[in-house]
Amino acid sequence: MPFGVSSLGRSAAAGLAASLALWATSVSAAPYLVADADSGQVLMQSDATEVWYPASLTKLMTVYVALDAVRSGKLTMDTPLVVSARAARAPPSKMGFRPGTEVTLDNALKMLMVKSPNDLAITVAEGVSGSVESFADEMNAAGQRLGLHESHFVNPNGLHNPDHVSSARDMAMIARALLREFPEHADLFGIGELQLGNQIITNHNGLIGRYPGADGMKTGFTCPAGFNVVASANHYGRHLLVVVLGSPTAKIRNQEAADLFDRGFAMGGGSGSLDALPDAGSRIATNSNICLHRSAAALAAAEEEGASQPEQSMVAGGRGGAIVSVVSILTGGGEPTHTQLSDERPHFDPVPVFIGPVAGWNGPVLAARSTKSDTAALPADAKAYVGDKETASDSDESANGQETDAPTVLKHAVRTPPLAHGAKPVRNAALEGKSLKKPAGAKAAIAASGKDAKVDKVNALKKDVKSTTSN
Repeated sequence: MPFGVSSLGRSAAAGLAASLALWATSVSAAPYLVADADSGQVLMQSDATEVWYPASLTKLMTVYVALDAVRSGKLTMDTPLVVSARAARAPPSKMGFRPGTEVTLDNALKMLMVKSPNDLAITVAEGVSGSVESFADEMNAAGQRLGLHESHFVNPNGLHNPDHVSSARDMAMIARALLREFPEHADLFGIGELQLGNQIITNHNGLIGRYPGADGMKTGFTCPAGFNVVASANHYGRHLLVVVLGSPTAKIRNQEAADLFDRGFAMGGGSGSLDALPDAGSRIATNSNICLHRSAAALAAAEEEGASQPEQSMVAGGRGGAIVSVVSILTGGGEPTHTQLSDERPHFDPVPVFIGPVAGWNGPVLAARSTKSDTAALPADAKAYVGDKETASDSDESANGQETDAPTVLKHAVRTPPLAHGAKPVRNAALEGKSLKKPAGAKAAIAASGKDAKVDKVNALKKDVKSTTSN
């Protein structure tokens, strides 16, 4: 294997033995799958067709539907999308932009893959399809075209809903479709960090920059789903996909995925196609909750958990300058190299993103169709960035445990310019609602002064109310 070899001291060997024990047991506790991204052949799997809650892995399908809309000419990557009141009310993880803020599809998708904001998932859905519900219909239609078996989508962000389900097999099929149909956008899934104004936003995916050849995809977490990941990696032209569902912590999930990559790259051909896997039979997701007796917030903040391990031998390589510890298992028959992920934070060159249209944009601006849920009134003191706290029990992972309050450094990054070419901004209920006609004579009564005028006004109103209720 091309990862390199390191000699082991006794302490490192003991650590390796413990890690291998985890490898042998933990990956069998929940669904997983390893597949060849090019051929679609399954190399390894366990319960890969079991129905499971995908959490924010859902956003891979959101990106697929959005890119498909671009391919069909419905919009472009530079088309501005308007954040609605409904989007702004989404629970964290979120960007927290106020209603009326414009974000280009390109910037929205980059934020979606790195920060995993639930509000921008809704913004994308409403911009592409007019509403969350219509977008969910398009997600399910796309799923049928792709041949998904266990999936049913009801929202674009993966926030928990008993009817919102998928499987390891289906998530691998979505990932493969994204890479094969939209290769020009593959970089969306491997961004290590974003820079918005002066704020740096780090990707939740702990494999990027740590596992050699890891080039992205998506993580997800809710209490019923556990810690999920769809991961992609390349070694010398061979491209594998790994899906891990239901891990108890982010750190275990990341190491499980790394172990599965190691084993997959050491194998030859597969044992059949993704389509050929037998269905599990049940259409109901497992009733579980990894947050039971544990703090949901602490679990979500553990994305970068774990102490450094000084006895590890550090080797740089992979996308973004991966920091890994690699040791070779020299047993008979050529066992796979074992890659122990480091707890050190890798360095990335941040990809810049911004709020507002691109310079010189004169095309359409897409927003949600007006509905009751989209047009809730805004508080008078609403700011450009909503400072909601993370509530991890129903959210995706928070980036390094950071809260989503608006830092002052964003004041130059957040812009809410007027909508172009007569496009209507999302309005609040007070502006959208039609005013009642003033009762006849009321204007004169209001203008009048003194006790007599007040009496006339009351009598006029009583008369009009009687007339209105009788019609």
